[in-house]
Amino acid sequence: MKAMVYNKYGTTNVLNLKEVEIPALKNNEVLVKVYAVSVNSWDWDLMRGKPFLARLGGLLKPKYKILGADIAGRVEAVGKDVKHLFEGDEVFGDISWCGWGGFAEYVCVREDALTLKPANMTFEEAAAIPQAAVLALQGLRDKGRIQDAQKVLINGAGGGVGTFALQIAKLYGAEVTCVDSTRKLDTLKSIGADHVIDYTQEDFTQNDQFYDLILDVVGNRSIFDYKRLLNPKGTYVMVGGSLTLMFQLLFLGPLISKTESKNMSILVHKPNKTDQNFLMELFVADKLVPVIDRRYSLSQVAEAIRYLGEGHAKGKVIICVEHI
Repeated sequence: MKAMVYNKYGTTNVLNLKEVEIPALKNNEVLVKVYAVSVNSWDWDLMRGKPFLARLGGLLKPKYKILGADIAGRVEAVGKDVKHLFEGDEVFGDISWCGWGGFAEYVCVREDALTLKPANMTFEEAAAIPQAAVLALQGLRDKGRIQDAQKVLINGAGGGVGTFALQIAKLYGAEVTCVDSTRKLDTLKSIGADHVIDYTQEDFTQNDQFYDLILDVVGNRSIFDYKRLLNPKGTYVMVGGSLTLMFQLLFLGPLISKTESKNMSILVHKPNKTDQNFLMELFVADKLVPVIDRRYSLSQVAEAIRYLGEGHAKGKVIICVEHI
């Protein structure tokens, strides 16, 4: 099969399209013929080995040679212990916790990582959902404890996580302010943003607005900037961002939470089938729409990762895998 492989950390020039063996099927796995894969910030980080935490499991060279976590495809074969999936089933899921390998024509996946794809969902839409939408859901619902009529700020709202977070927050009845660059604001307005802030023109940390919940996808400010923007008993949730902010939250967050009744926390991503199923049901009910910016072929994975890593993506970037 064809796969995009890398054997050392670096820029996109470390990625090479190669012919490799189709992975061997284990008893609790299914072999998936991949039709679509989405690109995530983890692919950018793991490819470069930056920040240094991205090297956990492989300090000097990558542990996993094929990136790609969010897949959608068709089951081609099943292991003898698989009970709920069958050949021909169309599925999608986040495989970051069970081996990666999505940037390829085939991948072996544990049964419990996969959700059945509904007939009215394309493979591209299915691949867009798992990691980004689950992060948005867990950040707002589980960590943020979002409530009706709350004022919510999403920093970095124009990317994959942010566009899902905006839609989910609106479903909970929140008033949502989105922060991103000029070119992404029209997209955010079109999917329900109540207010938008262009960070190239305005410093959102210096206005007089205060929020009940902040979901931070980019983590590019100080903990003190975010604390100032919170209403009493407000909550800040870091989904992604700098190591500096992460350490501030780890060491200063508990103190702020105790002394000022403002909850400052970091989201730890927990891929799971239950949340994937919940999001799939929202899609079927026409309550959640993946925003797809660009589509690339398997041979263009390097270009796709570069585009996302440089912060250009409006929503999701998808790899479409063609089978000849």
